[in-house]
Amino acid sequence: MNYWLVKSEGNCYSIDDFKHDKKTSWTGIRNYQARNFMRDSMKKGDLVFFYHSMSDPTGIHGLAKVASTPHPDETAFDKDDEHYDYKSKEDDPTWVCVDLAFVKKYKTPLSLADIKKDSKLGDMQLIKKGDRLSVQPVSEKSFKRLQSLLK
Repeated sequence: MNYWLVKSEGNCYSIDDFKHDKKTSWTGIRNYQARNFMRDSMKKGDLVFFYHSMSDPTGIHGLAKVASTPHPDETAFDKDDEHYDYKSKEDDPTWVCVDLAFVKKYKTPLSLADIKKDSKLGDMQLIKKGDRLSVQPVSEKSFKRLQSLLK
């Protein structure tokens, strides 16, 4: 099993939106490295932290599970969508996504500040300077540590 962290702006798609929807396609990712993680490494059943960026508080707000194999990101083909990519072709898509299923919302989010303070989480991409990926792997060690801190 692999472990992941996905980021969403709280005012764009929040943990409460996700809890209501129960399942969502993780579309709109337009970074090749993040796409490659979804395409090449994410597997059904992998656990995923749901992280709010650009919100108060910034941090981990919930838990999800990968619920599908990778498939074409339909927003790339929709001319009315902000994530439209005229170069991506339906018969050879540039962009993929996975479906995520809601697992739980934590009673108390774990803030970025608290994550940065914990010396046992030093391997996380999230706290590395300049790393802004919206889909990123989490080591098993860090996943277990984060689980122990979340309620």
